[in-house]
Amino acid sequence: MTRRRLSYEGIAVAVPITVPYERYSTRGAHWFIGQALHRLVQESGIAKEQIDGLTVSSFSLTPDTAVGVTQHMGLSPRWLDHIPTGGASGVMSLRRAARAVQAGDADIVACVSGDTNHVDSFRQTLGAFSNFARDASYPYGSGGPNSIFAMITANYMRAYGATREDFGRIAVDQRTNALRNPNALFKKPLTLDEYMGARSISDPIHLFDCVMPCAGAEAFLVMREERARELGLPHALVRGAIERHNAYSDDPIMVRGGWRMDRDELYAQAGTKPDDVDFVQTYDDYPVIVMIQFEDLGFCEKGEGPAFVRAHRGTFDGELPNNTSGGQLSCGQAGAAGGFLGLTEAVRQLTGAAGERAVKDAKLGLVGGFGMVTYDRCLCTGAVLLGRSA
Repeated sequence: MTRRRLSYEGIAVAVPITVPYERYSTRGAHWFIGQALHRLVQESGIAKEQIDGLTVSSFSLTPDTAVGVTQHMGLSPRWLDHIPTGGASGVMSLRRAARAVQAGDADIVACVSGDTNHVDSFRQTLGAFSNFARDASYPYGSGGPNSIFAMITANYMRAYGATREDFGRIAVDQRTNALRNPNALFKKPLTLDEYMGARSISDPIHLFDCVMPCAGAEAFLVMREERARELGLPHALVRGAIERHNAYSDDPIMVRGGWRMDRDELYAQAGTKPDDVDFVQTYDDYPVIVMIQFEDLGFCEKGEGPAFVRAHRGTFDGELPNNTSGGQLSCGQAGAAGGFLGLTEAVRQLTGAAGERAVKDAKLGLVGGFGMVTYDRCLCTGAVLLGRSA
């Protein structure tokens, strides 16, 4: 059956917000989300009452959901969505907010994600994250994502000949980008030798393959392009968007994601192709997932990820800039806000707000989303193409 293609023409993304990350915090997720909303209002000049749509993503907001946020923050939206898809939440928030604006269900949608991180919160989050993953791994003394992604990484290495050096190139390039990002928590250069010599966490995962949990928030506004122009807001335009859940469930261990199923639709919406993309913001909970995105989003064929990484620098001035903010591997992972990091960075790149890490003459960027790890895979994938406004 041929799907009817409805474009995202005329939808703008504006006011990228990052609430500065903190390694640990005694403040709750509500505080970080509230700070993000405050800055959206402050930096846009839009009255809080004019925000009539809201999406919220957070792990540590529980037991509250998006509706609780409306009461805490004094909002009264006519369109609301709570998006519990972790690293895929940013892409999905934008996609759904764009459709709400197109349908007239909301005029201005605030997309917000934030989480706290105190000493015991990460363990509590993992303990309640997935019954399936917990029951499959905890009895063997293996809790959390490191061992899961060690299995995925080792399987990929066996299947396609990737080496630790290949994954190290991704991490080192992202650290180079992070050194030009004032919001990044990691401020020290990283060499490939340092990456290779780092202590093992869960073989073949080593220290610099892992994100550092932290507290923080990310946010942006979605509205019609003409509204953004009226308000004088620098903005990027949505050129295409996809999402997919539980893709390739028959694969014994994940080696491909849902992007592969829908990438032709993504590029067709924008009337473009992978070669036209000026930069990529991949979801980077672990380097292997970055490499899988390069393949599944069409920059190379399946199994060619290692050779692609060897031939293309991911620095802001490289052949294919990737995670120009430094990504989660060098900025930190503020819970579900890690799924928003690529979007806020992409908007900055396309509106001239990326400072010293700006990609020269960037006109088209791609943002990947990936979330909700179970035992041997993640269930949620998505991607968005964003273009520079004329």
